[in-house]
Amino acid sequence: MRQLRIARGLTQTKLGSGRFSKEYVSQIERGRVRPNEAALEWLAKRLGVSRRFLESGLSSSEHEQVASLVSSAEAAVAAREFEDAVVTLWRAEELGTIEDPDLELRSLLTGAEARSELGRIEEALAILEAARDLVERNSFTDVDRANVLFHIGQCRYRLSSIPTAVALFTEALELIRHSEVIDDRLRSRILRWRSRCYRRQSDWEAARADIEDALELSERLGDGAALAHGYFQASIVAERRGQWVLARSHAEHAKALYEEQEDRLNVGRLLNNLGGLTFLLGDPERAAKYLKEAFAVALDVGSKPDAAQAVSSLAQVHLRTGSPDLAEDYARQALVLLEDRIDYLDEQGNAQLVLGRALLEQGKLDESAQALAAAEAAFDQLSSRSHRAAVWTAQADLGLRVGDKDKALGLYRLAAEDLQDFRF
Repeated sequence: MRQLRIARGLTQTKLGSGRFSKEYVSQIERGRVRPNEAALEWLAKRLGVSRRFLESGLSSSEHEQVASLVSSAEAAVAAREFEDAVVTLWRAEELGTIEDPDLELRSLLTGAEARSELGRIEEALAILEAARDLVERNSFTDVDRANVLFHIGQCRYRLSSIPTAVALFTEALELIRHSEVIDDRLRSRILRWRSRCYRRQSDWEAARADIEDALELSERLGDGAALAHGYFQASIVAERRGQWVLARSHAEHAKALYEEQEDRLNVGRLLNNLGGLTFLLGDPERAAKYLKEAFAVALDVGSKPDAAQAVSSLAQVHLRTGSPDLAEDYARQALVLLEDRIDYLDEQGNAQLVLGRALLEQGKLDESAQALAAAEAAFDQLSSRSHRAAVWTAQADLGLRVGDKDKALGLYRLAAEDLQDFRF
């Protein structure tokens, strides 16, 4: 019931709709009470499924069984239960080939999204190529084709193939623009993801424009979750442009919207964002409190990458407030949590950079050089000027400490040129 409720965008209060309290719905979802027959019928109708499906997850005919399993997998993805989604789709495959093209596309996209979120990007891309072939059939619309391109673009972004991702998102938007079918919700999602790409390319004006367009669409749709995502992205863009007060305002707005949606994962992400902004605004103690809360939320919802980002941010705070030993500990913890996730190269690089600087401050010069080299290797894959400049500056500082002034000056010059996009 929880998976279906989340997939339909309902809170526990909205699902109860005045008949059942939020607390009673919560007890059902936790398996502490079992509703009677009348309650089961009513809840099934509210969720748009049969009573039998609500009880067992299966329907009578083979087709309905497959459709039910695909729906269950979609609901599992919406609830961020990605391993469950993969297992459920395996069960659907065991029942035989999916004859319905629309159902097959839903299955492929769900399987790809689950694997992508688990960091299994190459597997996801293989599935999406099959989906791309499928939607070439005349029975599918340009919106279907745009949706497949959007998912491929997400994977390319996670592999740090940013120019490719931008091209895919732009092509998807063009398909939607010329389609007879209108899907503003998909347009909003694509704009938010393309904005992320522009951020990685330091094209802040393009990033801002896409976010503003996405927010306008979400406002028109009355989509609270999409608005929350949009304001979150707007906060990050404002922060990168040095508009810290505006960034905090957007972050607090997004946090309130996520709380309305009962989306604890993204509430935790906003706490991490607010921690960084609060530090920039001069309150390190309050910043650390936000970040520790973000870390606790991430662990509670089972997201190691988000826990890693929170603890990496804590390492930054301790490094900049004169506690390099604590910064080292937190940075190492972040790297353990990331477990070589290729879709989190930026956070791995940031953690290695903080670790390298923390070791430098403690005089552990050989270890510092190793950590900074690892940071440089990660940032090289990101193709981000600002990231590369940060690690070159740290390596220059290390060069001065070991007495290699020529190397240090060369690295400082590289960093300055990269930040200014200077070309002789």
